Amino acid sequence: MLPEKPVAPPPWVLRSTIHWSFRILILAFALGLLIFWGIDGFGVTDFHNDFVTTFDSKAAVNNFTLTHPDSDSVSNPPPPPPPTTQFNLNLTIQKPLKAPDPVSLKWVSAELDPDYSAKLLAQWLTPGGEPCKDSDTEDIIIINRGDLDMIELSTGDIHEYVIQAVDGSGNPRCLGGDYFEIDLSGEAWKSRPPIKDFSNGTYSFSLQVHPDFAGDYNLTIILLFRHYQGLKFSPERFAVDKLLRVVRIRFSDSNGSARLPGIEQCKKSDYNRDVWAGRWTRHGKNEHCRISDDGRYRCLKPDYPCKHPWCRGPLGSVESNGWVYSTHCSFKLFDSESAWNCLNNRWLFFWGDSNHCDTIRNLLNIVLKFETGVIPRLFDMNITNPSNHRQSFRITSVFNGHYNHTGNYQGLNSLYNHGYREYLNNYFSGETVPDTLIMNSGLHDGVYWPNLRRFIKGAEDAAAFWAEVLDGVRRRKVAVPNVIYRTTVATGGYARRLVFNPNKMEAFNGVFVDKLRQLGLIDHVIDHFDMTYPWHYDNRCNDGVHYGRAPAKMKWRDGEIGHQYFVDLMLCHVLLNVLCSK
Repeated sequence: MLPEKPVAPPPWVLRSTIHWSFRILILAFALGLLIFWGIDGFGVTDFHNDFVTTFDSKAAVNNFTLTHPDSDSVSNPPPPPPPTTQFNLNLTIQKPLKAPDPVSLKWVSAELDPDYSAKLLAQWLTPGGEPCKDSDTEDIIIINRGDLDMIELSTGDIHEYVIQAVDGSGNPRCLGGDYFEIDLSGEAWKSRPPIKDFSNGTYSFSLQVHPDFAGDYNLTIILLFRHYQGLKFSPERFAVDKLLRVVRIRFSDSNGSARLPGIEQCKKSDYNRDVWAGRWTRHGKNEHCRISDDGRYRCLKPDYPCKHPWCRGPLGSVESNGWVYSTHCSFKLFDSESAWNCLNNRWLFFWGDSNHCDTIRNLLNIVLKFETGVIPRLFDMNITNPSNHRQSFRITSVFNGHYNHTGNYQGLNSLYNHGYREYLNNYFSGETVPDTLIMNSGLHDGVYWPNLRRFIKGAEDAAAFWAEVLDGVRRRKVAVPNVIYRTTVATGGYARRLVFNPNKMEAFNGVFVDKLRQLGLIDHVIDHFDMTYPWHYDNRCNDGVHYGRAPAKMKWRDGEIGHQYFVDLMLCHVLLNVLCSK
């Protein structure tokens, strides 16, 4: 029997005559293609998707024919159709990692509550009747902080803390109105952290330090008055003035990717804020500075430059041994020439307490180099540049502490005197009127008004008077003066406990700004209260009620020879910024 004839394998089967090494090469090539497809993250799902994309099984079956080898009609498979789908290799070139965008931080800020006067009056009239309302604040608890001697915080960030007022037994109070003095001070930084009263015995304050000023700080908290007692007619006997906490804080620049917005030079629109939250920073120091025979501290050269962005111009012109004030914007510091260019052909009308007299004198003597003596309470003068007789301006100043400029302690009540009202109105009745009206309520209001309710009425009537004066200017189609409100100073040292204490002056500032705003009278605000606050704890920079007393090499209230006057001199530069910024 003959052996069976072997069946010939189909032509698509690899024959044994092909060398085994060639087979291995073909298989290796196919495996390499599969690996290549899996670049950029090979996985089961990726491989499956790529395979489906590049191989259409239905199309392959329809174009593939098997025939018996003995058939006479043997036909070879037709050539495959041109590919309709490109191979997707999923090849991705890895780019270098991009550095994360810096985290955007924000500056700490403060604001005056809408309808401030009504809200303050309602809180002042809140009745007691419960133990937690009738008890006296004796101490505080800093929530979630305890009484640690040292804490570490990051610069740039706003760190908000809540404090709970407690009585002598440690029980929480449930009524607000306590007045806390809070100070944050370092080697080159002094500020008043903004504080909020929630009217339920809790308060919050916010700490922030710029990364340029990392270092060690002291946070000091003082209870000056309990439950609105600083607003009383005779508050001195109610003053507490109790040191509650001194907390050491180390601010470190640990938030490397976070950045605070840059501080820009102040523009006109920057003076629309009713309350500021600024700080004093130091950018130079003469360790061997001594008072001169004329009582001045020329510690740095007049052209000593300020460090951007904290101010622009000659830092030596402030005579502060390196200190300068900035807030939500920073200020240009003027030399004599630029100050004269700013004031040329202007007419400035000051209406306020005797702190205005100090500011005018320091502006003339120190900034403009125009020598003059004491500025009286009633002052009206054309000032000519001694170095350029083509430049001049006019200053008028009217005292508002009393309708008789030799008297005191009337404040806004002076406006109820008919003769005084007419005297003021005359300056605004002609074809030429002052281009700028600079006003404040004054320390004398702290003495005169018996309570908050009466002062609110006085502020309403004062605002109505000035609205009538300016409406008269407008009706005559004369340019209406630009109105700048300069808040009253924070009284210092011994005066912190008196009738014009910071508790009362801050409240009165808010009330008068509120009433002027309601009638649309204020164009710009200079928060001199915030500027003076970091320096009000003693009398080194003030005599209690004035921050700009004339320099003199003589014994000062605190027992030292001479005193610092740079806080008021900084006010002169801020005032020039408001007048001449765009």
